[in-house]
Amino acid sequence: MPALTTSWSMDVRAIAPHAHNDAVARSAADLLVRWNEPARRYHTTRHLVEVFWALEELEKAGEIDDRQCTVARLAAWFHDAIYNPDSEPGSNEADSAVLARDTLQHLGIRDEDLNVIRRLIRLTADHSSDGEEPIDTAFQDADMWILSAPQERFDDYCAQVREEFAHVPDAEYRQGRAAVLEPLVHRDTIYRTVHALRAWETPARINLGRELTRLRE
Repeated sequence: MPALTTSWSMDVRAIAPHAHNDAVARSAADLLVRWNEPARRYHTTRHLVEVFWALEELEKAGEIDDRQCTVARLAAWFHDAIYNPDSEPGSNEADSAVLARDTLQHLGIRDEDLNVIRRLIRLTADHSSDGEEPIDTAFQDADMWILSAPQERFDDYCAQVREEFAHVPDAEYRQGRAAVLEPLVHRDTIYRTVHALRAWETPARINLGRELTRLRE
């Protein structure tokens, strides 16, 4: 995937201009192997690219600046780099944050940026925190952009998540999935940035309502 490799290289060099070429290339290759694990259905490079698109939309809307968007894209590379659907809640994000630390330290990313990236990854465990900075809310909103996607894409997403949990009996899956989605509907707002509230909130609520209806049938 040359485009993704190029994107990774450009973002790393924007934050760590002295990173060694071979190390940058090896880290990109390792991340792409992870994102293309055969058991994945939703948590693939398509999701990664959609997060990139959402971040760039939020940047254009003035929610984050160019440098923040670059740091957030680096965090996006890692936020689902380790993904096991059977893991305890929060453990995938914790392990992914460790992977980010180990990888990015080797590339020469400074501690200040590394701490932000690790924080962003951990925030995606349950999307329940407002975070400390505008980049925190933007990153969480971008990761949840899929909830506001056009109907066909949202329905594909729902089917893909079900495939990742194909080993779970249907009744158990329906109950568990509803328990994940229902709290989002009952939040005052799903999204936190001004742009996402204006552009994504209503379609997300419509999509979630349809999916919860399906899960209860």
